[in-house]
Amino acid sequence: MSAKNKILKITLIIIGLGLIIAGSVSFYLFNKPARNVQNTNTDFSLSASQIVTEYLTDAQAANDKYLDKEGNSKVLEISGTITEITEDFNHQKVILLKSDADKAGVSCTFTSETNLHTTNLKLGDAVTIKGVIRSGAAYDEDLELYENVIIEKSDIVENK
Repeated sequence: MSAKNKILKITLIIIGLGLIIAGSVSFYLFNKPARNVQNTNTDFSLSASQIVTEYLTDAQAANDKYLDKEGNSKVLEISGTITEITEDFNHQKVILLKSDADKAGVSCTFTSETNLHTTNLKLGDAVTIKGVIRSGAAYDEDLELYENVIIEKSDIVENK
């Protein structure tokens, strides 16, 4: 076997191994289980008014507090009064926690697994909801309105 053929063979083996490794890593990441928020310890417990105020006062400081270094949300428990119960296009319940004095509220989206836990809730109930933050409260100057804090993967922790 010539030196040229040997080099070609080794190169093809290295490329083949690289493709196998890249494929395996991609397969693992694609099939990686989703984060189970409800079985994770809570990092912060606070009221809907508190988190709204923090984001409207200093969004960067709030993001530094509630997001980790990779930008993933810490697990939050938000307490407040239900002012609205709706359903999104995916048939997931969405509960808005807001007091009359707040400029914005906290919109909590449930999952298909946790939707059933909302059946006994009604407007005016005081609840604690566990979930992860997707976006903070902000003021939209173009629309001249306040945007709610958005919590997803929500579930009821306590219904008073």
